[in-house]
Amino acid sequence: MAGPVLALGAFAAARLTGMVCVALVSHLTHQDTFRLLGRSWDSRWYTGIAAHGYGRTLFFEPGVVQSDLAFFPLYPGLVRAVATVLPIGYGAAGLLLAWLAAGAAAWGVYAIGERLHGRRTGTLLVLLWALMPHSVVLSLAYTEPVLTALAAWSLYAVLSGRWLWAGSLAALAGLARPNGFAVAAAVCVTAAYEIVVRTRGRGRKVPHSLWKVCAGAALAPLGWATFVLYVGIRKGDPLHGYFAVQRGWGSTFDFGAGSLVFVKHLLRDGDKLVFSMTLVIVAVALLLFALLVADRAPLPLVVYTGVLVLITIGGSGFFESKPRFLLPAFPLLIPLALAMTRARPKSAHLVVCALAGLSLAYGTYLVTTAHMPL
Repeated sequence: MAGPVLALGAFAAARLTGMVCVALVSHLTHQDTFRLLGRSWDSRWYTGIAAHGYGRTLFFEPGVVQSDLAFFPLYPGLVRAVATVLPIGYGAAGLLLAWLAAGAAAWGVYAIGERLHGRRTGTLLVLLWALMPHSVVLSLAYTEPVLTALAAWSLYAVLSGRWLWAGSLAALAGLARPNGFAVAAAVCVTAAYEIVVRTRGRGRKVPHSLWKVCAGAALAPLGWATFVLYVGIRKGDPLHGYFAVQRGWGSTFDFGAGSLVFVKHLLRDGDKLVFSMTLVIVAVALLLFALLVADRAPLPLVVYTGVLVLITIGGSGFFESKPRFLLPAFPLLIPLALAMTRARPKSAHLVVCALAGLSLAYGTYLVTTAHMPL
C-alpha cells in the first residue's frame, strides 16, 4: 500500500495547496470561496438538476437555447442522494462528491501507471495529473473527477481482464458526461480485438471463456445510449433530439472547422489569456498523444485517449473549455511520466516545481479573476 498512499498524498497536497491559493485570492478580492468552488458556471446547472430535476431552459438570441438536458444525470443524481442523506446543501454535496471522486480517480490513475511501468511512474503520473494548468477543475463541483474515476478503473479492469467490471464502469461513465462515450469505445474496441485474437485459428468457434468479454462490451455503451435516447424521446426525435439540445448550446461536431476559425482569429488578432493558454494546452495534448501512440501504449488507453482528443479537437462551442474536456485524458501524461522516471532526480524535481507554479497561478487566475466559463 506504500505506493498508493504516497501517490494519493502527493495528489492531496497539490490540490489542497491549489484550494488554499484560491481561498487566499478570493479573500483578498472580497469573493466567496465556497461560491467560486461549488456554485460557478456548470456547477449551478448540476445543483439545479439535483434540486428540481430536469426542465430548466434559458433563451438568448435566436438559435441559442440552453437546456439542462445537455447535462448527463449521474452526478446530479448523486448530489441529490448525498444532500438527502447528509445535513448539507446541494453545493456542499457537489463539492464533497467531486473531491471524493478526484481521490478515487487519482488512485485509478496510479494503478494504471504502476501496472504498466512501476510505482515511481505511477506516482509521477498522478502528480503530473494533479499539476496540469487546468487541474483546478478537480477542486470544483464539476463532473470531470467522476468521469476520470470511472474511466481509470474501467480501463484498469480491461487491462487486468475483468470485463464485467470494465463494462459496468464504462456504462456509468456514459451517464456522467457526453465524452464518457470514450470509455465505452475503449472497452468495445479492445473486446473486438480480444475476440479476433482468441478465435484466430479456430474457424468461427468462439471460446466459452469469451462470454465475459462479449458481456462487458455489450454493457459498456448502455449508459450513454440510454440517456441520449431519453433526451431524444423528450424532444420528440429519439435519434437526434439530444444533439439538437447540444446545438442550442452552440456545441456541434464539425471536424474542427469552428475551432480552426477561432484559432485563426487568435493568431491574427490576439485575445484573452485563457484562449491563448487553451491553444497551447491543446497543441501539447496532440504532441503527447503522438508520443503515446509511438510508445505503443496498450490499445484501450490509445482508443480512450484518441476519442477524447478527437471530440475535443473536432467539436465547436466553448473554446476555453477544451482543456477541461481533456482533463480525463490522463494517459496523455504517461510518456512524460516515463521520461521523468528515467531522468535524473534533480531534473524531475525541476519539472514538478515548474508545473506546480504554473498550475497554482493559472488555476487561481481561472477561478478568481478570469470570470470565464470553465
